[in-house]
Amino acid sequence: MSEWRGRRVLVTGATGLVGSWLTPALLERGAAVVALVRDADPQSELLRSGTIARVTVVNGVVEHLATMERAILHHRVDTVFHLAAQTQVGIAWRDPYETFESNVRGTYTVLEACRRQGVARVVVASSDKAYGEARTLPYTEDTPLEARFPYDTSKLAGDVLARSYVATYDLPVAIARCGNIYGGGDLNWDRIVPGTIRSLLRNERPIVRSDGTLVRDYVYVDEVVLAYLHLAEQLHRPEVKGQAFNFSAGRPLSVLELIEAIGGAVGTRLEPVIEARAVAEIQRQYLSSERARTVLGWQSRYPLERGLAETVAWYRRFLEGVS
Repeated sequence: MSEWRGRRVLVTGATGLVGSWLTPALLERGAAVVALVRDADPQSELLRSGTIARVTVVNGVVEHLATMERAILHHRVDTVFHLAAQTQVGIAWRDPYETFESNVRGTYTVLEACRRQGVARVVVASSDKAYGEARTLPYTEDTPLEARFPYDTSKLAGDVLARSYVATYDLPVAIARCGNIYGGGDLNWDRIVPGTIRSLLRNERPIVRSDGTLVRDYVYVDEVVLAYLHLAEQLHRPEVKGQAFNFSAGRPLSVLELIEAIGGAVGTRLEPVIEARAVAEIQRQYLSSERARTVLGWQSRYPLERGLAETVAWYRRFLEGVS
């Protein structure tokens, strides 16, 4: 609690999946939160929960340097969690320009604003997608970053930019690379977890864009929030500053295995519709979190069954409210 009490924290992407849960976690720990909001979506968990009334809102986009400097300077921010991004692989494939604007230009703009204003701690959200398709799994932090597809490359670029600002300007930055994040509040229905839950709650067959064999890490949003807080709290340590850390639940699953698990959490199992039309997707991706365990003392504590049960409960409440 004392680590965050009185700190002024900027969260970019505050209305997104992770931002909507990181923000109240910071408030509970006594921080004063500044939320950068691009579009005030009334269905965002940040708004629906009423949390937005407890924070200072700065309207704007991460690509605009003056906005970022104003948010940091005027509100005396000392810690930044940079979460804002275009996060969908399919959209990146259809519109790479907008993805690069948001994820690459947005990241170097945030970093530059932090450099100019002397921010004390910066956590940048990267992704396992930055590794690209590796021959050896699981990915460790020493696995080369060899992304090729637009979304993956945008995360690689942000990752490299963050490390450049550390090496060149000694900016106190750490990088988080997570697997596929799931949890209540994700309203991108094309994603496998929310889309499958909604379909099953409606007694409809879930849609699978791929052939169902893609293997991924799935990490619960509450664990990601704790990982980001852990990372920021230890950024003063030389073995943390400038480093990247993988965060994973350590249980890679195929899409079809995940759908089976979601069916168990919902209490309804229906045969999925396999469309096999996914593009720009890597066949197998999963992470080792050994560095996070040994250096940060972080480890996954949410079994998949618990995370899915809490997630399904959130969507039941949400869909009952909008039906």
